[in-house]
Amino acid sequence: MMREREFARDRAIREANKAFKAREPLTPTTDYAKAQRSFQENRERLKAQRLARDAKAGQN
Repeated sequence: MMREREFARDRAIREANKAFKAREPLTPTTDYAKAQRSFQENRERLKAQRLARDAKAGQN
C-alpha cells in the first residue's frame, strides 16, 4: 500500500516537472535572428510610446 502511494506521488512529480520544464528551441537562435527580434521589440516599444504621446497631445 505504501509503495503504491510513493509510486503515484513520484509519477505525479515527474509529470509536473515535464509540464513546467522550459522548452528548448528546436533550432539554435542565430545572431541575425536575435538582432531581428531585438529590432522588432524596440520598434514596438517606440511605437507604443509615440501613440501614448500623440494621445496625450490630443487631449490637451
